[in-house]
Amino acid sequence: MKPELGPELATRLRESAEKAAAAGEPDREALSVLRASGLLATAVPRAHGGAGGDGAEVNRVVCEIAAVNPSAAIIAFQHFAVSARIAEWGTEAQKLRVLPRLADGSLLAASSWSENGAGAAKQNLASTGVRGPGGDWVLNGAKTFTTGAAVADLYLVLVRTGAEAGPQSAYGAAGQTFFLVGADNPGLVPDLGLDLAGMRGSATGLVALDGCVVPDEDRLGPEGNAASVIAGVRETGATLGAVSAGIAQAAFDLALTHARSRGLLELGAVRHRLVALATRLESVRATVERAGARTAADPGLATLHSKLHAAAAAEEICLDVARMLGSAGYVAGSAADRLLADARAVGLMGPTNDLCRELVAMSWTA
Repeated sequence: MKPELGPELATRLRESAEKAAAAGEPDREALSVLRASGLLATAVPRAHGGAGGDGAEVNRVVCEIAAVNPSAAIIAFQHFAVSARIAEWGTEAQKLRVLPRLADGSLLAASSWSENGAGAAKQNLASTGVRGPGGDWVLNGAKTFTTGAAVADLYLVLVRTGAEAGPQSAYGAAGQTFFLVGADNPGLVPDLGLDLAGMRGSATGLVALDGCVVPDEDRLGPEGNAASVIAGVRETGATLGAVSAGIAQAAFDLALTHARSRGLLELGAVRHRLVALATRLESVRATVERAGARTAADPGLATLHSKLHAAAAAEEICLDVARMLGSAGYVAGSAADRLLADARAVGLMGPTNDLCRELVAMSWTA
């Protein structure tokens, strides 16, 4: 049975989006409702209590959530991404211990990869992992722009465990390793000090690693070869373009409601303008669906293109809707203002749009 975003959850998340945007922090009560909804099981295999959803199913769920609450959609997307990485790269013990709890919502997962100075490609990491004499690892450093910081129960942390030697990959580098770190680890300290312009309810903040001791059994994937884990992510078809698609849908719905409430649908110019918006929205949906279906000759490239197109088109749609609403579209904190800020934020989320462009361009010279 496919996880569905029911009307009650949709209403709760929509109300939460307004509350979180005003407060600049996550709505923990709404996240509790999301945990209990069954949606977080989407990317967990059926064998471990999940829904067994593929990239297309992840995109569908993320898009539905984003249409009512983009910040919650980003949190869910990261949860799905970590779930899929554990399903693909985890040991049997890790899968048995973690995946059922990711499926039932008792664990909410987050990715903690970025840091200052490493760039969008996650190279030249300053955070380190050093193996101790007993086999445990000690992690130190600071991670930035971690979505779900302070609300997640489990973090997928990327650190340097060896020399970043050898040929550089497009994303990540040799000598990097992933670790699963629980929020209850005293050496992991989240900080929600960032005041974001968009995605204000996404709990995006900093994570400090201060003598964070992690057993080797919580290492995910091969030591020093995190780049291989990263390289396969976009091959699944799951794309942040789904968040943009949901935002674009919300903006279009806002414009249509505005036109109906004021009797503007009687005007041909307004109708044609709305049709133009709807056509662009369809193009966004199409690229996201194509990525999830993995029918392209190169599914990874289709995923990159979907993010690039969806993020740019959603921002344009939101801006056009703000113009249609007139002065009401330029009131700080209004629905149109929030959607535009959220749409702009997607392009800066990893892989950023600039990195996506570089990855696509590299495919022509490979």
